[in-house]
Amino acid sequence: MNVRIKLPFLPFMLCITLLFCFIGAPISVYSEQDASPVMPDTEEARKLLEDSLSIVEIDHEIERITKRIAELQQLQSELQIKIQDMGLRIEDRRDRAGAVLRSYYMGERDHLFFMLLSAKDLAGFFRIMDFYDMIIQNDEDTLAEYNHQYRSLASAKAEAERNASHLAEVKDSLVKQRERVLALERQVDGALTASGNPDAMKKLIEEFTLYWENVGLYEVKRHFQALASAMENLPQFVQGSKNMLKTNGKVYTIDIHEDDLNAFLRSEDEIFNSFAFHFDDGKVIASGESGNLSLLIEGTYAVINEPENAIMFQVDKLVFNRLELPDTTRKALQEEFDMNFYPKQLVSFLKATQVSSQDQRLVVKMELDL
Repeated sequence: MNVRIKLPFLPFMLCITLLFCFIGAPISVYSEQDASPVMPDTEEARKLLEDSLSIVEIDHEIERITKRIAELQQLQSELQIKIQDMGLRIEDRRDRAGAVLRSYYMGERDHLFFMLLSAKDLAGFFRIMDFYDMIIQNDEDTLAEYNHQYRSLASAKAEAERNASHLAEVKDSLVKQRERVLALERQVDGALTASGNPDAMKKLIEEFTLYWENVGLYEVKRHFQALASAMENLPQFVQGSKNMLKTNGKVYTIDIHEDDLNAFLRSEDEIFNSFAFHFDDGKVIASGESGNLSLLIEGTYAVINEPENAIMFQVDKLVFNRLELPDTTRKALQEEFDMNFYPKQLVSFLKATQVSSQDQRLVVKMELDL
């Protein structure tokens, strides 16, 4: 007799197996090697994609500005409440300080001095002296506390004034960026209408925008992060290199050839195996390609003293896959990633005074910071 064995867990296990198959299946996403949108051959189409990308990036800048406005408005509100509270508390101190000053002006403290002179014995003299010191100390504390609160109130008012000015500047920037986006949108709409195949161009714009936000921006930030991390170790590299740091006793000079810098960067991160720096004609050009990705960063080095002495890398041009990114993107990346060189990390008593990039060499002049 055949006995049929029931397997109540078999359907359940089958469902679990199928579920894990779906979970483990790769999701279709952009990859830097095989899913990059095909760049158009015509300059008109390339410019259209560039303008469309600028709209996306400026929209992000508008979001950042809007958030900053909200933060500044909140700070302004807190400062006004603080000023109001300090104003109420200082009234009492002002009255007490005024009373102290009037007492000295009107000679009301003179009787303490006469009491000292009228002491009948040495013990009485010291008792009066202790009382005199206590009154004088209290007067000094009253005046000092009023002076402290007055300065604090003045400082809070000055901060509120600076914040209000900054808030006005940020709001003005928001208006300008919105106007800029509207102008670009009109320009893109006109270019789409004039193109031979508007639907195809719209689809390409959508594909490239998605590719930029999922792959492009990540890759650009990855390069900037690698560069910022490497710059932290540059002082140690200079110290450990022969003939890179020289001095005549008063002026110190760092002289870095681009080949040495590129070798250092490649030792820091393999991302620089396909990315190199070049120094020429006062400019710093960093460029490279990897698969379907290409990146070019062009800028200059300049000496700054605020908030501290440093060699600042100013990004003047940023090109991703032949499309130049707007100034808002450059600014945001510079704020997010510190790519500056700080001489004091090399030698604590030095400050940079001059920098140049010519003939494949980066030269930094430094002097004693006395």
